[in-house]
Amino acid sequence: MSLAVIGAGFGRTGTLSLKLALETLGLGPCHHMEEVMKHPEQIPVWHAAGRGQAVDWAALLKEYRSTVDWPSAQFWRELAARFPAAKVVLTVRDRARWYESFSKTIMVLMSDLAAAPNAVMRSILEMGEAVVVGRAFGGKIDDPAHVMTCFDRHNAAVKAAFSPERLLVYEVAQGWEPLCRFLGRPVPATPFPRVNSTTEFWELIQQGG
Repeated sequence: MSLAVIGAGFGRTGTLSLKLALETLGLGPCHHMEEVMKHPEQIPVWHAAGRGQAVDWAALLKEYRSTVDWPSAQFWRELAARFPAAKVVLTVRDRARWYESFSKTIMVLMSDLAAAPNAVMRSILEMGEAVVVGRAFGGKIDDPAHVMTCFDRHNAAVKAAFSPERLLVYEVAQGWEPLCRFLGRPVPATPFPRVNSTTEFWELIQQGG
């Protein structure tokens, strides 16, 4: 199995909704942080990637047809090079609304690793410290202006890296049409998934814990 879609958007840009949408379109399984929670054997590999070590991306993602969310979104360059036929979807949203969501969810988790409910979740958060805090935000998540600047820089870098034929800049609020047109898939009769509100995020963390 080879990746067909690489999600390059930061967490809290509708990535879980996109995961479910891609799976509905026949482009699953789709890797998302919740897959790391289900498969903790992946944690050391993602942690190694966060430390800058070489990773066999084909082996790590051999069971998946698509990726979204952290940790994979942090390695969009590596994945795009390793899977040159894969299309790239950059999920975006208003920077202030994104920060509000991020600050009430992922940032809270990453600010207190000692509060992890068990060893697996602690390992995930330690991996997230390397991948998200370290690589995405330069080790600093307590300054809103800095975090939003990193968000903007990331989006700009992805936009600059690909031709329009390979990249879709996408807000999940746009629904099925632009996504299906980009991927060459028929529009499903079912509603577009709308999931992972702040409340649902914490419910998922509790289930994982």
